[in-house]
Amino acid sequence: MDIAIDDLPIEQNTEARRFEIRSGDDVAQLEYRLRPATIVFTHTAVPRALEGHGIAGRLAKHGLDYARANGLSVVPLCPYVAYYIRQHPEYADLVAAW
Repeated sequence: MDIAIDDLPIEQNTEARRFEIRSGDDVAQLEYRLRPATIVFTHTAVPRALEGHGIAGRLAKHGLDYARANGLSVVPLCPYVAYYIRQHPEYADLVAAW
């Protein structure tokens, strides 16, 4: 499957507490919990059909940009988000001391 990931919008599903990218019936997601002044990223999931297209990275970047824009500290419980921050040190200042 050839996917133009930049053409797939990222939606915030506040009821499910996650950011989502949909392609057909497949949904990639970055789950979070909001705390006062903090967002805790708990899990990233990308369906097999969408793997290998950089979608997890897009979700992580979007979540971190959302945190910055909203003045939130980040707790990266999700191993992928923690990895993304290590690879993109411009987001390290968002990480909450916990």
